[in-house]
Amino acid sequence: MKKFTWVDAAALIIWLLPVAYIAYIYSSLPASVPVHFGADGRPDRYGSRLEFIGGEAILMGASAFTYLLMKFLPAIDPKKYVKYGEATFQKLAFGMVVFLAALGIAIAFATQNEAFKIDKLILPIIGLLFAFIGNMMHSIKPNYFAGIRTPWTLEDDDIWRATHRLAGKLWFTAGISLTALVLFLPAGVSTVVFLVGVGIMVLVPVGYSYIYFKKHRQQ
Repeated sequence: MKKFTWVDAAALIIWLLPVAYIAYIYSSLPASVPVHFGADGRPDRYGSRLEFIGGEAILMGASAFTYLLMKFLPAIDPKKYVKYGEATFQKLAFGMVVFLAALGIAIAFATQNEAFKIDKLILPIIGLLFAFIGNMMHSIKPNYFAGIRTPWTLEDDDIWRATHRLAGKLWFTAGISLTALVLFLPAGVSTVVFLVGVGIMVLVPVGYSYIYFKKHRQQ
């Protein structure tokens, strides 16, 4: 049985921050609030405050699930490699809690302030998440739950390590670059640039793992 640590306590406090913020602004919200935003960062659909709360609850549920999965991953990992990198997964779990809490607060802020373009908050937050994950990539041990999981990386530990070294550099650089770009690019354009950047971040490591596998197999 895993013990409740100070990291768990800190994660719990951060996890509850969106609840505190929503409780603070709830009385000032109108009966009909934005519940969806378009590519230009403007609200394009409205709903009840209950629907807004439901969306925030889903984010908090995803945060709790991710944290607990990462915390207990060594017990359910078939490869049994995660136990050699528990500290990395603890950092990843904590980072995801921070990210989802920030995302929840950003959505709540944009819901209260309709004139604010939500993409100027959400896209930079996601970009920083990519940079954070990229910084941790080289430390992720082979597993079935986190990292660049392709048939080739899961087949060979050397391919896993090589792919994650490349992905780590790419994700960190792209994450920082995208965060800066979306702050200055016009609405709509920033969303397109961001999506293209994410596509490159995903496809390049996958392609690299296959090319490395082909070369490795021929040796």
